[in-house]
Amino acid sequence: MKYLRIDPAAFEVYRDAAAEWRWRLRHRNGNVLADSGEGYASRSNAVEAVTRVKANAPGAETVEQ
Repeated sequence: MKYLRIDPAAFEVYRDAAAEWRWRLRHRNGNVLADSGEGYASRSNAVEAVTRVKANAPGAETVEQ
């Protein structure tokens, strides 16, 4: 595993045991803050999903149900 410089958090793109691409957002303490919830057929699709999350998250609201 490559060590990431995480300050305070970073997205990690990786291949899972089923050889699908996934992403997870890790805090510098190693905790996973969020993950893709699904596997992607290609690395580029996983990276594009990270790009979409980054673009949409700053304006995301908190909704209670």
